[in-house]
Amino acid sequence: MDSPLQAYASLGLVLALAALLPIVLSVLATVLGPKRPSPIKSEPFECGSESTGSARERFAVKFYVVALLFIVFDVETVFLYPWAVNFKALGWFGYAEMMVFAATLMVGLIYIWKKGALNWET
Repeated sequence: MDSPLQAYASLGLVLALAALLPIVLSVLATVLGPKRPSPIKSEPFECGSESTGSARERFAVKFYVVALLFIVFDVETVFLYPWAVNFKALGWFGYAEMMVFAATLMVGLIYIWKKGALNWET
Protein backbone atom coordinates (compact mmCIF):
# COMPACT_ATOMS: atom_id res chain seq x y z
CA MET A 1 0.00 0.00 0.00
CA ASP A 2 1.47 3.33 -1.08
CA SER A 3 1.50 6.27 1.30
CA PRO A 4 0.15 9.60 -0.01
CA LEU A 5 3.40 11.20 1.16
CA GLN A 6 5.49 8.90 -1.02
CA ALA A 7 4.97 11.24 -3.97
CA TYR A 8 6.83 13.94 -2.02
CA ALA A 9 9.85 11.76 -1.21
CA SER A 10 11.86 13.10 -4.15
CA LEU A 11 11.06 16.69 -3.13
CA GLY A 12 12.16 15.93 0.42
CA LEU A 13 15.40 14.43 -0.90
CA VAL A 14 16.13 17.53 -2.99
CA LEU A 15 15.42 19.84 -0.04
CA ALA A 16 17.64 17.75 2.23
CA LEU A 17 20.48 17.88 -0.33
CA ALA A 18 19.98 21.63 -0.76
CA ALA A 19 20.32 22.10 2.99
CA LEU A 20 23.22 19.68 3.38
CA LEU A 21 25.38 20.69 0.40
CA PRO A 22 26.42 24.18 1.65
CA ILE A 23 27.34 22.75 5.04
CA VAL A 24 29.43 19.95 3.50
CA LEU A 25 31.19 22.34 1.11
CA SER A 26 31.98 24.80 3.91
CA VAL A 27 33.43 22.06 6.11
CA LEU A 28 35.48 20.66 3.20
CA ALA A 29 36.83 24.12 2.32
CA THR A 30 37.83 24.68 5.95
CA VAL A 31 39.49 21.29 6.34
CA LEU A 32 41.15 20.99 2.92
CA GLY A 33 41.83 24.65 2.12
CA PRO A 34 45.29 26.22 2.32
CA LYS A 35 46.22 27.79 5.64
CA ARG A 36 49.02 30.28 5.04
CA PRO A 37 47.98 33.52 6.75
CA SER A 38 50.13 36.59 6.31
CA PRO A 39 49.82 40.23 7.38
CA ILE A 40 49.03 41.25 3.81
CA LYS A 41 46.26 38.66 3.47
CA SER A 42 44.78 39.73 6.80
CA GLU A 43 44.35 43.36 5.72
CA PRO A 44 40.91 44.48 4.57
CA PHE A 45 40.63 44.80 0.79
CA GLU A 46 38.44 47.40 -0.82
CA CYS A 47 38.15 47.55 -4.60
CA GLY A 48 41.87 47.29 -5.27
CA SER A 49 42.85 50.16 -2.99
CA GLU A 50 43.73 50.47 0.66
CA SER A 51 40.85 51.10 3.02
CA THR A 52 40.55 54.57 4.47
CA GLY A 53 38.43 55.76 7.33
CA SER A 54 36.24 53.83 9.69
CA ALA A 55 33.91 51.04 8.65
CA ARG A 56 31.32 52.60 10.98
CA GLU A 57 30.95 55.91 9.12
CA ARG A 58 27.49 57.14 8.26
CA PHE A 59 26.18 57.11 4.72
CA ALA A 60 24.34 60.03 3.18
CA VAL A 61 20.58 59.71 2.96
CA LYS A 62 20.73 59.90 -0.84
CA PHE A 63 22.13 56.35 -0.96
CA TYR A 64 19.06 55.05 0.85
CA VAL A 65 16.71 57.12 -1.32
CA VAL A 66 18.23 55.68 -4.48
CA ALA A 67 17.98 52.15 -3.01
CA LEU A 68 14.28 52.66 -2.23
CA LEU A 69 13.65 54.07 -5.70
CA PHE A 70 15.40 51.07 -7.23
CA ILE A 71 13.14 48.75 -5.26
CA VAL A 72 10.01 50.62 -6.38
CA PHE A 73 10.93 50.46 -10.05
CA ASP A 74 12.16 46.89 -9.72
CA VAL A 75 8.76 45.90 -8.35
CA GLU A 76 7.22 47.60 -11.37
CA THR A 77 9.08 45.22 -13.66
CA VAL A 78 7.90 42.28 -11.56
CA PHE A 79 4.32 43.33 -12.30
CA LEU A 80 5.03 43.99 -15.98
CA TYR A 81 6.13 40.42 -16.73
CA PRO A 82 2.87 38.59 -15.86
CA TRP A 83 0.91 41.35 -17.56
CA ALA A 84 2.94 40.88 -20.75
CA VAL A 85 2.43 37.10 -20.61
CA ASN A 86 -1.38 37.50 -20.28
CA PHE A 87 -1.67 40.53 -22.53
CA LYS A 88 -4.08 39.00 -25.06
CA ALA A 89 -6.29 37.41 -22.41
CA LEU A 90 -6.64 40.68 -20.46
CA GLY A 91 -7.78 42.67 -23.46
CA TRP A 92 -8.30 46.42 -23.41
CA PHE A 93 -9.23 46.48 -19.73
CA GLY A 94 -5.85 44.98 -18.81
CA TYR A 95 -4.12 47.44 -21.10
CA ALA A 96 -5.89 50.38 -19.45
CA GLU A 97 -5.07 49.08 -15.98
CA MET A 98 -1.39 48.80 -16.88
CA MET A 99 -1.39 52.29 -18.35
CA VAL A 100 -2.82 53.65 -15.08
CA PHE A 101 -0.14 51.73 -13.17
CA ALA A 102 2.66 53.01 -15.44
CA ALA A 103 1.28 56.57 -15.33
CA THR A 104 1.26 56.49 -11.53
CA LEU A 105 4.89 55.42 -11.50
CA MET A 106 5.76 58.03 -14.11
CA VAL A 107 4.19 60.76 -11.99
CA GLY A 108 6.23 59.51 -9.03
CA LEU A 109 9.42 59.54 -11.11
CA ILE A 110 8.74 63.09 -12.32
CA TYR A 111 8.06 64.18 -8.72
CA ILE A 112 11.33 62.78 -7.36
CA TRP A 113 13.19 64.19 -10.34
CA LYS A 114 11.80 67.67 -9.69
CA LYS A 115 12.61 67.35 -5.97
CA GLY A 116 16.24 66.60 -6.88
CA ALA A 117 16.40 63.14 -5.35
CA LEU A 118 18.29 61.85 -8.39
CA ASN A 119 20.82 64.70 -8.43
CA TRP A 120 24.11 63.46 -6.93
CA GLU A 121 25.85 66.83 -6.82
CA THR A 122 23.61 68.31 -4.13
